[in-house]
Amino acid sequence: MSDYLELEKTANEIRKGIVTAVHSAKSGHPGGSLSAADLFTWLYYKEMNIDPEQPLKDDRDRFVLSKGHVAPGYYSTLAYRGFFPVEDLKTLRHTGSYLQGHPDRKHIPGVDMSSGSLGQGISAAVGMALSAKLQKKDYRVYTLLGDGEIEEGQVWEAAMFAGHRKLDNLVVIVDNNGLQIDGPVDEVCSPYPIDKKFEAFNFHVICIDGHDFAQIERAFAEARNTKGMPTAIIAKTLKGKGVSFMEGAVAWHGAAPNDEQYQVAMADLEKAGEALCQR
Repeated sequence: MSDYLELEKTANEIRKGIVTAVHSAKSGHPGGSLSAADLFTWLYYKEMNIDPEQPLKDDRDRFVLSKGHVAPGYYSTLAYRGFFPVEDLKTLRHTGSYLQGHPDRKHIPGVDMSSGSLGQGISAAVGMALSAKLQKKDYRVYTLLGDGEIEEGQVWEAAMFAGHRKLDNLVVIVDNNGLQIDGPVDEVCSPYPIDKKFEAFNFHVICIDGHDFAQIERAFAEARNTKGMPTAIIAKTLKGKGVSFMEGAVAWHGAAPNDEQYQVAMADLEKAGEALCQR
């Protein structure tokens, strides 16, 4: 339990980094970054075989942020994990900064795949997983998708291939926060039932609360023990998690807080952090 508490504290710090980066940039995507913060935290602090001192080591696990627009969440996680200085988050989207609006593997330590065109990241992840199999290497591949993103047809071509090739070293995570840029996903172009769709493509499917570290831990352990088929973890989350006025609000899919809103958001997260310290 104490281990989960430390992870919750880390996720809260990552959320502060997200809000700070987007505020500094005056643009970006805070909603989906905040909803995925707990998933990012588990992946980079517990799940994946990585080393910030050797970001390109051959046997590392690979991660592809298929929903590349939530780069603020990805960057904040990488920074707090030690891949680059936390203070660099304030340069997000600034002219000359290496922290572009979407991940760039050529310039950002820890990024395994440039991404941003929705639907394409999972295909790259599938290719990486297949490569590991062909080379008889034991690294694992993880990719994070948005629930709006899975309206893209390419996602299901990749899923069909992964299931057919029995890529049990692949874990697809869907950040199911229920909102996309134009509104609720079930109103824009419903992808539901998400679990049944992945099952139809020969995936082992696990549905969890994406903010509950106990459930997150069990899901990734189950994925590791699943043989002969890839795993899809459908994580139910809250868009804008942790910031009062952003939670469940579609308007914060791709908007930056002004100075006043930034102060409110940071106060929310400071209060959450204090509550965690008192547990």
